[in-house]
Amino acid sequence: MTREATLRRRLALGLPDLTAEVYLYPTGAGGRKSPVGLGWGCPCSSTNKAPVDGWDGYLLLKSEMMPGERRTLGFVFLSGAEATSALTANDKFYLWEAGVIGEANIIR
Repeated sequence: MTREATLRRRLALGLPDLTAEVYLYPTGAGGRKSPVGLGWGCPCSSTNKAPVDGWDGYLLLKSEMMPGERRTLGFVFLSGAEATSALTANDKFYLWEAGVIGEANIIR
């Protein structure tokens, strides 16, 4: 099974690599101008500075999420356990899209 097929299957089943309290920054604070929807993903990094590491993460959304909103969500990572291990070294990681657009506090 290809990596893409594995990711699609895990997204469809809703099996998270980790769960976090996600906060999408409001538009006025550097966040997106539009909501994120089903199937949306972005680079995730342990730093809010120019990322040295980045992991492709996909939020397990059931409905659109608006800038400024907070939710507890599961994440599925393209790199699976490797990404989870790197990101859980800290309590928080950052969501990137042409800059930091949000943060995720890991639920242990």
